[in-house]
Amino acid sequence: MDIKSIGFIGGGRITRIILQALTNKNIKLSSVFVCDTNSEILNVLKKQFPEIQTSDSCELTAKQDIVFIALHPPVITETLEKIKGSVSAKTQVVSLAPKISTIKIASLLATKNIARMIPNAASYINKGYNPVSFSTEYSSVEKQSLLGLLKATGNTFEVDESKLEAYAIVSAMLPTYFWFQWKEMQDLGLQMGLNDTESIEAVHQTLLASIDLLYNSELNYSEVIDLIPVKPIGEHETQITEIYRNKLTGLFQKIKP
Repeated sequence: MDIKSIGFIGGGRITRIILQALTNKNIKLSSVFVCDTNSEILNVLKKQFPEIQTSDSCELTAKQDIVFIALHPPVITETLEKIKGSVSAKTQVVSLAPKISTIKIASLLATKNIARMIPNAASYINKGYNPVSFSTEYSSVEKQSLLGLLKATGNTFEVDESKLEAYAIVSAMLPTYFWFQWKEMQDLGLQMGLNDTESIEAVHQTLLASIDLLYNSELNYSEVIDLIPVKPIGEHETQITEIYRNKLTGLFQKIKP
């Protein structure tokens, strides 16, 4: 993989996640620029990654070989308008947001090398599940170079752009549907007499094994759930399912291009 300079337009969570993934893999780049209008965010990021260069102006950041657009959808278009003079025909632009299509981005910038990725929090430990799509005119050589870099974040795979928003719902946001439940089970374990280590291990190991059982055994879904006859919150499953369907289907409609 060629050593390239990269820039991040936006210094929030996903920028921190990707920088940590690269650091974990000891990937050395020629230079890393991050711009953000919030100086506190940049100060925190600089403390964690002293080698990066930070600025509240994004023109220099946009001149790097690979430019990540790490912003929320509502501000992407106006930001692209501001940096379009700094983006050359050879720049590789990677949007990390849903909703804004490659066609829309291409209409605002000089480059045809435009990709979109739906990042995953587990990339922080190099175990992300990160779908990526590319514009039809993306250079094949540059595509392979970019994929080589992105693989540091975990399982990075090419998909049709029309599927990215679905991956945002069923993968990128997936942990948030369960993390608080797992934490509650740890706390209940403490209340019931387990120590902190015992409670964490009980939840952790059982979750790993349960996922493996559901997806890697020869049993179908009905056969798997039949292995445990007592289901203490079974009477609430319909209500919980409705919450998932109503909330997540509604959100999906909002983030579709």
